[in-house]
Amino acid sequence: MQIDKEIQSKFEDNYHRAVVNLVFTYGWFSNVMRLEFEKHNLTQQQYNVLRILRGQLPKPSTVNLLKERMLDKMSDASRIVDRLVQKQLVTRCTNNKDRRAVDIRISEEGLAILARIDAEFKTRDVFKDNLTEEEAGKLSELLDKLRG
Repeated sequence: MQIDKEIQSKFEDNYHRAVVNLVFTYGWFSNVMRLEFEKHNLTQQQYNVLRILRGQLPKPSTVNLLKERMLDKMSDASRIVDRLVQKQLVTRCTNNKDRRAVDIRISEEGLAILARIDAEFKTRDVFKDNLTEEEAGKLSELLDKLRG
């Protein structure tokens, strides 16, 4: 559905329309993702941290590395790690070379949850009914261009 009809609004110009459409679409897509992750008692940010840690294997991560790589830069990475430790999805231990540093690693249970999510949910399934793979690529290019 067109954004004009979806939110029943008029726009100053196409730039205004694009900004509102981006914000609206972000909210829509976040809700889709939230529902998927809630099935596994995870937030989007927790899922993002687990994926970063899986990508780091076999090397450990630090909170600073997680902050750098997280999609949501406003997230509190330390608090997210605390919650994942409580859920036994990650482990935290002192770095052998630098006692002030803390190593964070994904646990076997964390890997298992990611494997289940990977098997159940494909992001392309959200788009494939409305966008071709080529259109999704073009959308990604345009978003890259927008950010400069």
